[in-house]
Amino acid sequence: MAMMPVSTTTGPAAPPEVGAPPGQARRGARPALSRIFRAVRSNRKATVGTVLLVIFILLALFPGVIAHDNPSAEIYQRSLGPSGAHLLGTTALGQDIFAQAVWGTRQVLILAIGVGLFSTAIAVVIGVAAAYLGGWWDGGLNLLTDVLLVIPLFPLLIVIATYVQNAGTLVLVVVLTLTGWSYTARQLRAQALSLRNRDFLEAARVRGERRFYIIMVEIIPTMTSLLVASFLTNALYAVLFGSSLQFIGLGDPNSVSWGTMLYWAENNEALQTGQYLWTIIPGVLILLLGAAFALINYAFDEIGNPALRPVRRRTRVKRAS
Repeated sequence: MAMMPVSTTTGPAAPPEVGAPPGQARRGARPALSRIFRAVRSNRKATVGTVLLVIFILLALFPGVIAHDNPSAEIYQRSLGPSGAHLLGTTALGQDIFAQAVWGTRQVLILAIGVGLFSTAIAVVIGVAAAYLGGWWDGGLNLLTDVLLVIPLFPLLIVIATYVQNAGTLVLVVVLTLTGWSYTARQLRAQALSLRNRDFLEAARVRGERRFYIIMVEIIPTMTSLLVASFLTNALYAVLFGSSLQFIGLGDPNSVSWGTMLYWAENNEALQTGQYLWTIIPGVLILLLGAAFALINYAFDEIGNPALRPVRRRTRVKRAS
């Protein structure tokens, strides 16, 4: 990926001890999940991010419960200010701004989660496989990753999106996924290289385990925190770049999303005509959702890098000992 990631310090959970019985890595996945939960709960920034993300998820799941107006209906008086009937006023087209902001959450989260999952999955396959298999596999996959890393990402997205005019959410997910996995693959490859010659992998090879088994069962579970951090980075990237493409008119202008809200606000000169909420609200929502992903990532920084953990926690451990 060509953009700067949210986190660059996250590393894997500790690998199984030397001489551990078969399947030790599989059981290590459960402690990893418990460490994630504890890290989120004990880190204030991660807790705030989780609360924000839960609120957005509820908005996406139950928009009709919160906003009763049709977000696409142009049936109201135009350019109204905030009132009891329209909490954030109406647009110059006669649409309810509050309804559009609430209903637009669903499309943005689908974009973020879809790109986050698919980009991370591709990065895992390419990055870990290249590191473990080595040889011409590593050379070929690494070359593909390097090519995508040196291409300016946003201009590439503009070129691709131009050829798929009025791109819907599914098209944007595909476009952002195909262009957004490279940086994550590089991170995962570097981490997998550090694990390739560990004793627990040598033991698996001596037992006669297949390469697919070693990659899926022995290597990937030790990288849980890095995988989650990569997902959050890719999801943040999807929110920012997807909304940017919609804002410049390369998405579907008839869909209800925060990016398309900004697109129509710009086209109708919302700032120049005093309709500030039409522009400010979707911008603030994009900022808050991006902040939620970034704040949650602090927890995984603590898991992967003990040096980042609060000093008071290390002091408490020393006193207890």
